[in-house]
Amino acid sequence: MVMHKNVPYIRCRDGIYYFVRRVPDDVKSYYSSDRISMSLRTKSNGVAIRATKSICQRLDDYWLGLRLQKMDIPAIHLVSSNENLDDSSPNITDALDLYLKLKGEDKDITFIRTATRNVEYIIKVLGNRAIKSYSSSDASKFRDWLIEQGMSLSTVKRVFSSVKAVINLTIQEYGLNINNPFSKTYMPEIEDKQYRESIPFKTVKYIQSLCREYDDDLRWLVTLLSDTGMRLSEGVGLLKSDINLNSEIPHIRLIPHPWRRLKTRASKRCIPLTKESEWACMRILEHNKDSLFAFPRYTSSKRCNANSASAALNKWLKEKLLYSYVVYGFRHSFRDRLRAIECPPEIIDQLGGWSLKSVGQGYGNGYEIRILFKYIKMI
Repeated sequence: MVMHKNVPYIRCRDGIYYFVRRVPDDVKSYYSSDRISMSLRTKSNGVAIRATKSICQRLDDYWLGLRLQKMDIPAIHLVSSNENLDDSSPNITDALDLYLKLKGEDKDITFIRTATRNVEYIIKVLGNRAIKSYSSSDASKFRDWLIEQGMSLSTVKRVFSSVKAVINLTIQEYGLNINNPFSKTYMPEIEDKQYRESIPFKTVKYIQSLCREYDDDLRWLVTLLSDTGMRLSEGVGLLKSDINLNSEIPHIRLIPHPWRRLKTRASKRCIPLTKESEWACMRILEHNKDSLFAFPRYTSSKRCNANSASAALNKWLKEKLLYSYVVYGFRHSFRDRLRAIECPPEIIDQLGGWSLKSVGQGYGNGYEIRILFKYIKMI
């Protein structure tokens, strides 16, 4: 690994830039290693420098916060003696640490990042306070701020759900006699601007033709999603060994992996391939032969970065289509196309990995792949 001249914390190996920085002695107790080393995922010198400056700024801010936590409270002697101080009362940061310690041990990086980001929102808007000092009016203020940031109602609800889980666990573990102030916040019925429309079949075919022209990994992913109904993370997190083209009926065996879990029990399934999705799978297997992953650009043994893939694909779709469809629209379209051929709802649910609607659907092993293929061919 070669150090980049005149730019601290940057290393270059095999043309790829890395960020490497020693952890300061006074915060080493918070880390399992005395050095931070991470790939910047770029071969561009300029991009590496900008990324390094941003990472350094965030680390410096974080380390400052750790140092301040160790300090005695400034001017504590000036606080009125009538004030009932309770130094043992956990604040929202303590609640997050406890939550990640108890709940995050076997979770992927997305779980940890989401919980951390949502608590950071709380700190930004309401401050890092003892959780029992937050009120229902604070929760309403927080809700309004989230909406002002342009978040959809469904996103706001997910943020609240995450925050409530963090605080509820702390209340339970500490035995606090308080109610969660974020538990009964009113959510206005506002229009969700991010409704994911189903992509018409003619548009699907047009996109598939473009994918054959571009013939790269992102377009193979689009083609695969367009005729299988998979969720984006399901496709991005595939192993090459999940693809079976040598069977009598070519198919994908969708199973959970450490870097990408499946959303529900019903998500584990076999999906027969159409001619288009089989072409995409052939191209995937023919390339990147040194990798086990179908899409190594976004997946490693540690994580599956479906968000980056989503941003890239949605940008491309926006450039190529008249209407603003998003990649998740293929999943809506898949269900509509199965409805159009009067496919039984139970088979639709099995093909798409949707949650079971009745107890009876959970009995047995489901439909055989030859029956599933009969309907896949018809779409």
